[in-house]
Amino acid sequence: MTPTQIFGLQFTLSLAVYALIARWYVAPRLAAMPLRDALVPLLLLHAFRHMGLVFLLPNFVGSTLPAEFAIPTAYGDLLTGLLAILAVIALRGRWPFAIALAWIANTLGMVDFLYGFYQGTRLQVNLGAAYYIPTVVNPAMWVSHFMILAMLLRRARERDR
Repeated sequence: MTPTQIFGLQFTLSLAVYALIARWYVAPRLAAMPLRDALVPLLLLHAFRHMGLVFLLPNFVGSTLPAEFAIPTAYGDLLTGLLAILAVIALRGRWPFAIALAWIANTLGMVDFLYGFYQGTRLQVNLGAAYYIPTVVNPAMWVSHFMILAMLLRRARERDR
């Protein structure tokens, strides 16, 4: 297998496992909760996006990681993580704009991932020791992003009825 095939297989299998965990264990418990409470654990996962700053550490990812990938990916992750923390605080505090913050954090996080995937593929980045991030961590976050999106869209549809 080529490195690209191995990466694709690992990402896909991780995504499938996290999707099963979400479907069988997480979603049923969150469905019984009010939206503001159900969003909190999913957003807390994204509060760890500050770990993306590792892409700025040449001793960890290697000195060949292109800046046009590393910089926007690292700071996009940091911003997403900070917004996720703010959204969690707002949701727990029942702030009036808490749902809007959840939308912003989730949307930015998804765009950041898509941009990072595009740039990573286009530039054929070698992540060195950070290889585990897109193959183990990101699939869990993708599942969380889709769960958040589904919850927010469901609420919007119910509100429009």
